[in-house]
Amino acid sequence: MKDKVVIVTGASSGIGKALAEEFSDRGAKVVIVARSEEKLDQLKEILKKKNLNVLIVKADVSDEDDCEKIISETVKHFGTIDILINNAGISMRALFEDVDLNVIKRMMDVNFWGTVFCTKYALPYLLKNKGSVVGISSIAGYKGLPGRTGYSASKFAIQGFLETLRIENLKKGLHVLIACPGFTASNIRNTALAKDGSVQGESPLDEAKLMTSEEVARRIVNAVVKRRHRIIMTIQGKLMVFLNKFFPKMMDRMVYNYMSKEPDSPFK
Repeated sequence: MKDKVVIVTGASSGIGKALAEEFSDRGAKVVIVARSEEKLDQLKEILKKKNLNVLIVKADVSDEDDCEKIISETVKHFGTIDILINNAGISMRALFEDVDLNVIKRMMDVNFWGTVFCTKYALPYLLKNKGSVVGISSIAGYKGLPGRTGYSASKFAIQGFLETLRIENLKKGLHVLIACPGFTASNIRNTALAKDGSVQGESPLDEAKLMTSEEVARRIVNAVVKRRHRIIMTIQGKLMVFLNKFFPKMMDRMVYNYMSKEPDSPFK
């Protein structure tokens, strides 16, 4: 990773922040992207103690013009792009019959279209360098999770998009990684949207029992180095994906039962 130019979207907290630190520790030139300039400034100060090659770009990935700005400012500052980490994302927790459709649209705008927009503008530089495109997906991109219709839909869409991108560029040296953490101790559930679009504000899971953002970041960076196609990071996730291939109806019931046991579950 020495002197590689890496863009990390959604870098102000959670997995994105941990990825920025991990790449910086390994000598990369890191571009950190988020909507909160204050949080980006705080992270930049942390990273500069280890690595002076840090650029901050305040942007909302759901805005196509902002995504073009991310790429243009990176190229203006560093001259090229080697790795794009599409990490920016939001979640939700509500039954589809109750949810405001604007919540679903927001999921797709940030999670899916943010990935598409950033990848589109970065692609010429990534192809030139035989670089890497990474999408931070989820087990929800393999199996629909009740109470997360918009989130699952966006992750299924991301995986279909990235898989197709990989196949289209098989002979051009482009590396495409689909990374699927399990439940992670990050802030994505704390900022998840409720049925009316308000912020949930409190995670329904015991964060102490979850994989840390730092461990997720380490595994993702290792997968980039090894140019792996996809990684599923938990035994539970691997088992779910495997069983769903052969016993989808059984898995429907198991997923329902598991998710219904969440505190204050929207369904029983």
